[in-house]
Amino acid sequence: MGADRDDFTAFVVAHEAALLRTAYLLTGDRGHAEDLVQTALARAHRHWRRVQRADVPIAYVRRLLLNCHLSWRRRLMHGEQVLETLPERAVGDWQDAHALGDELRRALDTLSPRARAVLVLRFYEDLGETETARVLGCSASTVRTHTARGLAAVRRALDPPPARPEPAPLTDGSPS
Repeated sequence: MGADRDDFTAFVVAHEAALLRTAYLLTGDRGHAEDLVQTALARAHRHWRRVQRADVPIAYVRRLLLNCHLSWRRRLMHGEQVLETLPERAVGDWQDAHALGDELRRALDTLSPRARAVLVLRFYEDLGETETARVLGCSASTVRTHTARGLAAVRRALDPPPARPEPAPLTDGSPS
């Protein structure tokens, strides 16, 4: 059992940071991301021998992470939602540097959990369609569909259509 513990500890040390980044992209919140990683790693620990026998153990744990996230989102949809109001931030150079990242996170927040997971796996984790399909337990065509729809939604969110000009007021035809 000591060897299993050492193997699991080495796995966590090697992969925890990457799992946390993925979880943050899925949740958009550092605290939720940490909770998500902790839950996924706890489940991996309970089934560590099965995880070790997997062809790619990190893929197995990434799947646990995604399943935990999707379950959390389903529970959230049916429960009470707490909204946070944050104070305005002071204007500074760091805001310009992070503006696009903030816009991208807001755009990702508009996606369904499945579409968000597909985009995170495809473009952040750099997985191919087949590997993404395997992780999510769906077909490659489903991954392509979610990729196309998710990217279209992100593009719309990042580049909204220009405002329409106000129509000219109607006149009654009589000279002014």
